[in-house]
Amino acid sequence: MRKTLSTLQGMRDKNEKIAMLTCYDSSFATLLEKSGVDVLLVGDSLGMVLQGRESTLAVTLDAMAYHTACVASGSTQAFIIADMPFGTSQVSPRETFVHASKLMVAGALMVKIEGGEAMAETISFLASRGIPVCAHIGLTPQSVHQMGGYRVQGRSEHDAQRLLREAEAVARAGAGMVLLEAVPAALAAGVTAKLQVPTIGIGAGVDCSGQVLVLHDMLDIYQGKKARFVKNYMQGAASIGEAIRNYVREVKSNDFPAKEHSF
Repeated sequence: MRKTLSTLQGMRDKNEKIAMLTCYDSSFATLLEKSGVDVLLVGDSLGMVLQGRESTLAVTLDAMAYHTACVASGSTQAFIIADMPFGTSQVSPRETFVHASKLMVAGALMVKIEGGEAMAETISFLASRGIPVCAHIGLTPQSVHQMGGYRVQGRSEHDAQRLLREAEAVARAGAGMVLLEAVPAALAAGVTAKLQVPTIGIGAGVDCSGQVLVLHDMLDIYQGKKARFVKNYMQGAASIGEAIRNYVREVKSNDFPAKEHSF
């Protein structure tokens, strides 16, 4: 049976960790969900790990819809989230709805939008019209040039308070999930305690409702620079399937992320 947003909310309420990985094709979709992955994120990270680009900014909506359809065709159980690529949500709420609809038609069950308070109106517009939204705050890769690089967010008291306000704003607007990227573990724990919806961490400590990594990073396929929060799960694993199962097991048991993968 297909996992739903209600399933994930129930896991959060029972303090059962959510295991998420990025996925871009049918074969991996089947393998990941058979290995126990709860959520498949069709990430715009495909721009780097599949297309060989320096950032995610050049990924198109058509590319995201194509890969979402590929993932959906190989999945029968996992919850599927698709990233809104750069330039498709930084427009009017109505235009964003049109773009998000394309991903939903392709097979997504939720779309992920980068940005905090500035995106609250858009999140509300989508959620009130039947499109579930995961809000992505903290380090937002689509804003990498504005941020001056891939830097940890929320280190100062001022920035921590701002991030907490953003988390509360997107939740009030109707976000059904909040992804926290590259924020101090203590701050992510505080945000998670404040919100009533699941939080997913990537470089945000062990206290989030769940964890996500880029598939090609945790399988040591991508040869570019990897962030501190990445763990190579191929080490000590006899197969890709075993590596994925080890990741799921460690997320569920709170063994990942460890301190060395957190800020």
